[in-house]
Amino acid sequence: MLKLSFNADEVENLHYERFHHPHPRVQKRMEALYLKSQGYRHGEICKLTRITEPTLLKYLRNYQAGGIEKLKELTFSKPESALKPHQTSLEAYFREHPLQTLAEARTKIIEFTGIIRSREQVRVFLKSIGTSCRRVGIIPAKADPVQQEEFLKKKLEPRLEEAKAGLRVYNRDRYRKSPLPSYIHRLPLESPYSLPSKRLAVRRFAPHR
Repeated sequence: MLKLSFNADEVENLHYERFHHPHPRVQKRMEALYLKSQGYRHGEICKLTRITEPTLLKYLRNYQAGGIEKLKELTFSKPESALKPHQTSLEAYFREHPLQTLAEARTKIIEFTGIIRSREQVRVFLKSIGTSCRRVGIIPAKADPVQQEEFLKKKLEPRLEEAKAGLRVYNRDRYRKSPLPSYIHRLPLESPYSLPSKRLAVRRFAPHR
């Protein structure tokens, strides 16, 4: 059993911190040490604070090593995705080869890294590298070929020419002849000829409902 000694100031600090420290985990540590300073047995402390004896022993050793300040330390481990080391290469590939579906993204990730992830995990990864989704429109008056052709000649093609000249970042597939709803994943476009707010569109189709 660890033998600890507590002076009056330490007991007072433990009593104060067990109620006023902003983090509840630290409050519990202070509570356990305060009860220890009051002569409670380990079993009683564990019952009152609802912790296990190994946890209590860890608190006591930390206090013995660094005092109250050691008990205040919070070291949470944040798991890192196994895809993190491949993030740069995957992002570069997705810029050059726009994806149609999450299933396709998942297949490419497995092909390049050998790491198997679910579609939801792939979606989270794509979001972590700066992609986002938005609903896009379709050609107006899809049942009228004349109006479609007029729209193509007078509106779409001039804008595509602007895009070729570097004046606009545009996605040709945005106006497609299909009633299916669709979404776009967007990645920042790193180009000296484009404004920071412009985006590179990467299409993903949603199932028809």
